[in-house]
Amino acid sequence: MIHPTGEQYEIRSHRWSAVTTQVGAGLRSLRLDGVELLDTYEADEQPRRWQGAHLMPWPNRLRDGRYSIGETSHQLPINEVARANANHGFNVGQQWEVLSHMTSAVRQRTVFWPRRGWPGILAVEILHELTEDGLSVEVLATNIGVEPFPWGYGVHPYFRFDDLSRVELTIPFDAELTVDPERLLPIHLGPISAEHDFTAPRRIGSTELDTAFTDPLTREWAVTLSGDGRSIEVWGDATTQWVQVFTPPTRASIAVEPMTCGPNAFNEGPTHRDRILLRAGESARARWGVRLPVG
Repeated sequence: MIHPTGEQYEIRSHRWSAVTTQVGAGLRSLRLDGVELLDTYEADEQPRRWQGAHLMPWPNRLRDGRYSIGETSHQLPINEVARANANHGFNVGQQWEVLSHMTSAVRQRTVFWPRRGWPGILAVEILHELTEDGLSVEVLATNIGVEPFPWGYGVHPYFRFDDLSRVELTIPFDAELTVDPERLLPIHLGPISAEHDFTAPRRIGSTELDTAFTDPLTREWAVTLSGDGRSIEVWGDATTQWVQVFTPPTRASIAVEPMTCGPNAFNEGPTHRDRILLRAGESARARWGVRLPVG
């Protein structure tokens, strides 16, 4: 039987297990002591709402699908039609090959070839690895062609809880991105509003989030989720200095999305500072993971 997301690659270590997919190299499952932590999909289903997806070569929204490299403008296909944005890159449906698959780790690789609105040749490797501490994910992107191109990365795991209102949340960041309510595109970076201030742990309650945060209080940061009798940390290092936190209308899960840059970073504006331009032969890395609270 062929699954919609292709082959399924299971890894295990101590109390942890995980499954990644051939299509998209997505994180389909992450279990602790046999309990599924993700709001996810079955092997015979297609993912919905970007569940567990790696977002590349840009995360979040790109205004009108347009960006420029020097004096040359590029037009990407619009996949968020209602808001006229190009959203979350074009890794959906991409086939990844396995470079190595061991008991506790799987390394996958793909190449994105030139296409409409994208001039470059991009090779990406992703390593999902489990240890006693939890999951770590390392991403390596390399320009293996001649043409330069911008690069950004994000990931979209949803963490499931019986009652999101009772979950205690900590977001140790110093700034939030204000977006326009219609297209969800950047307006400005500023101090975190009282409504969205989770720098000290507190229950989510009725708070609704679809918010990008940056300027973490420490170079390696961790968003903490405590509920249903467990606590987990979603962490990033100096390569992932943004996080998007989203509470879907179902209120049955919460997305915590480490990112290398904010929305619309390919264009001038409040998020442009973190765009990475990869010239021929250059590489960029990103690293994040999930673990039990430290200490």
